Amino acid sequence: MQATKLKDLHTPCLLIEQSKLKQNISYLSEHIGALGCVIRPHVKTHKSVDITQLIVDAGNTQGITVSTLKEAKHFFAAGYTDILYAVGIVPNKFAAVQSLMEQGCKITVILDSLELAKLLGEYADTQQVVFNVLIELDVDKHRAGVNPHSQTLLDIAYALHHQSYTQLQGVMTHAGGSYECFEKSSQLALARQERDLSLLAAERIRAEGIACKTVSIGSTPTAFAIDDLSGITEVRAGVYVLFDLVMSGLGVCKIDDIAISVMGSIIGFQKEKQMALCDAGWMAMSRDRGTAGHKIDQGYGLICDKNGALIANMLMTSANQEHGIISMRKANTQRGKSTDFPFALFSIGDLIRILPNHACATAAQYNHFYLVDGDKVIKTLPSISGW
Repeated sequence: MQATKLKDLHTPCLLIEQSKLKQNISYLSEHIGALGCVIRPHVKTHKSVDITQLIVDAGNTQGITVSTLKEAKHFFAAGYTDILYAVGIVPNKFAAVQSLMEQGCKITVILDSLELAKLLGEYADTQQVVFNVLIELDVDKHRAGVNPHSQTLLDIAYALHHQSYTQLQGVMTHAGGSYECFEKSSQLALARQERDLSLLAAERIRAEGIACKTVSIGSTPTAFAIDDLSGITEVRAGVYVLFDLVMSGLGVCKIDDIAISVMGSIIGFQKEKQMALCDAGWMAMSRDRGTAGHKIDQGYGLICDKNGALIANMLMTSANQEHGIISMRKANTQRGKSTDFPFALFSIGDLIRILPNHACATAAQYNHFYLVDGDKVIKTLPSISGW
């Protein structure tokens, strides 16, 4: 029987506030649409077909982005046929991608080395199956990708273009360095850098007489910061639909915009230690400590009451596998003592909500979420995990 109230749910469980979810989706849809471009939403954040449909319904989208082949299979089975697999392809996944294509999925893979381009070409030639490929670019020295100024870029493009069964579709990048930009000005600067270097790479390929129709960029901070998308064909972002404490720490959203929370129950108190315990540990929250390097470290998450109202200066300061340690933030004093814990606020069994550092990591701990409106449970949203 479907639970209708929060009190009917077993804890820990993951909640998504419906009004905030829809508001966040609208924010980016309207922004990117106003710039004459489209979003290719990254579904790795929530891995939910229901949420993806809300994104599509909001408009200004084309296709989806995934991070695992399990996601690709799951969303293809749900009717999503235009899929970008945005993690570098490797030979032991060629056959799985081929299987999806043979079932009618328009799946595109990415790579950033000449060696892999040749290996894919050899496999495709053996199977006589055309693989669609984007070359991954490094626009901020953050992670993977080819230097847009390099000869390697042209060598890969040439190989993909001249092999019989690989089709170069274009270039893509992810400005992950934006997660270190704490000012609007630096986010805008990196957004423009991401755009401009991607366009440069595309123009260099086209100058060689090779088609490069797709120029795909994106991260949540740069997607909101960008002010001109001329020449860009799509923007990819994922965490924006839920937001989290990392995004609020960067100033991309407000804490009140965070749609995701983990609901836990108070299971005990340690008064001499000035702390309470709940049944949501790091298995429920994930080990992600993404705000540890921020101006304000939010521990394992901020604490709200059962209705989602933030409790000032209260956070999950530590976590074991199934236990969350809830304390008050240390005061700004030489001794660094914590404010006394307000034990009168809670009784054993009381429900709390915990706002997570990283929505993607926390959501991945669950195989279903609860879409809620205040205390009302609207719907159970199935999700997936794994590879």
